[in-house]
Amino acid sequence: MEGTPFITVEGPIGIGKTSLARAISERFQFALLKEIVDENPFLGKFYDNIEEWSFQTEMFFLCNRYKQLGDINEHYLSKNKPVVADYHIMKNLIFAQRTLNDQESKKYLEIYQILTKDMPKPNVIIYLNASLDTLLKRIKMRGREVEKNISPLYLEQLSLDYEQAMLRFEQDHPEIPVLRFSGDDLDFVKNEEDLQLIIDQLTASLRRRSVQP
Repeated sequence: MEGTPFITVEGPIGIGKTSLARAISERFQFALLKEIVDENPFLGKFYDNIEEWSFQTEMFFLCNRYKQLGDINEHYLSKNKPVVADYHIMKNLIFAQRTLNDQESKKYLEIYQILTKDMPKPNVIIYLNASLDTLLKRIKMRGREVEKNISPLYLEQLSLDYEQAMLRFEQDHPEIPVLRFSGDDLDFVKNEEDLQLIIDQLTASLRRRSVQP
């Protein structure tokens, strides 16, 4: 897959990952990989009682993302067909390390390392973040039933966890560029100029890596 565009969009809940990934897919005619969210039978229970349902929730996401990434590698990337995804598999660790207890976290990490050892790696990561107020407004605006009881404190901590995780990722993987954008400053859904700014930076990054969009 080297030389084939594989872009992932990441950031905390409500930041607009899927909207941006879809816009990139439409602009470049790339295949779109969307994470499974609403189909997770544990997610609503998780937001009601994080401690009780965290392991089941995280395992469901891990197994489904493992299957999705295996499929896109087989059917797209290995055939030089570009892909843009609205998540990176590393997000599993961001969520799991915040919600699992020590015993669960150890088991989870062992399974994660086995499943992700041969996963395809992106050429570019687009990282979106925003203030808590912006995230809460966007979550309310999209009106997902499973997110109605999400705790602002949990969301705020998750945003901080993302910042720390992305810094570690950049240190551990300097070969993979991370393009950062603020959801407080940009509204790429309503403002075409904001979207074009992101598209331009993405195009330049792909070209620097000799990956043609």
